[in-house]
Amino acid sequence: MNSSPRSLRIATARDGPQLLRLWALLFDEAATAADEPWRSHAQEWFARHVGDSSTARFPVVDIGGEIVATAIGTLELGVPNPMCVHGRTVRLANVITLPEHRGCGYGTFLVRDVIEWARSIDADRVDLSSTEVGQGLYDKEGFVLTSAPRMKLVF
Repeated sequence: MNSSPRSLRIATARDGPQLLRLWALLFDEAATAADEPWRSHAQEWFARHVGDSSTARFPVVDIGGEIVATAIGTLELGVPNPMCVHGRTVRLANVITLPEHRGCGYGTFLVRDVIEWARSIDADRVDLSSTEVGQGLYDKEGFVLTSAPRMKLVF
């Protein structure tokens, strides 16, 4: 398997179906369950943001025309504060590599790409939520656990 960063590229609009397949794996959904409501919303969202490098980044690892790994970086604007001087946070999400391609360093390439993009757009920080499996990768890249509890309200 080729672990060269040369296989890293930025997704284009035509990559939407392959990315949806990978994103479904994040949620343990069958890659063939195309009728799930989130999929159409995700496809519309991706189509809106894929061409705007000032607000979103979609690095992928492409091997022979197949996307085998991906990540997403999205810019979140907030009120400037002591922890986020410019109010610019990049959210790193949906980092996934197909099981048969894991262990090649693709996740590291993707995370580093989003970090560099965050720096290039003058973000103050990169935030993420991690599984235990992914935590080692993020530790190596300098991410630290915070004491802030995570809460959500789902509608």
